[in-house]
Amino acid sequence: MKNYKINTSYAKALLLLAEERGVADRVADDMRLIEQTMRDNRQLAVLFGNPTLPYARKERVVEALFGERVCEESRLLIRFVVKRNRSVNLGGIAEAYLHLYRESRGIVLAELRTYQPASDEAQQQVAQKVSAYTGKQVELRSITDPRVLGGFKLEFDHNMYDARLRTKLRKLRIAFAKNEYEKKI
Repeated sequence: MKNYKINTSYAKALLLLAEERGVADRVADDMRLIEQTMRDNRQLAVLFGNPTLPYARKERVVEALFGERVCEESRLLIRFVVKRNRSVNLGGIAEAYLHLYRESRGIVLAELRTYQPASDEAQQQVAQKVSAYTGKQVELRSITDPRVLGGFKLEFDHNMYDARLRTKLRKLRIAFAKNEYEKKI
């Protein structure tokens, strides 16, 4: 999250406005869309990071991308951010908003990384376990990662449970390197 202070300042202002108008949940959905779009589209980040590109062109791109898909409050924020030459921060602002939103609602974000997509039943079980551990509602993000050869990796609220095959093999390699299994004479 580059420019943490800038992102957080804009996010706090948006959250206050959204809560005042009673649309915080709708704005959170919009921020998820913006965050996902910015994360998935590298060319968009390059476009917004280009200082020579005129404001009008960036505004047209934003309008074409998000236009009617987002609510009025989100649209106003996007236009303001682009107008102030902070369009490069759009993804970070969305991420900061979601963090503040989850914090205010008592929601924890959990990321589950697996080699193949996890079944709905497995995702529900993981969400229940995390909820029981944290005492909060859980927003589970399931990520398919080809580097996870077997098992899974779960991260939430500054905690990590690593049950990947790679990690288990590394631990075995370290144990064998210490040679604890050879009887000493």
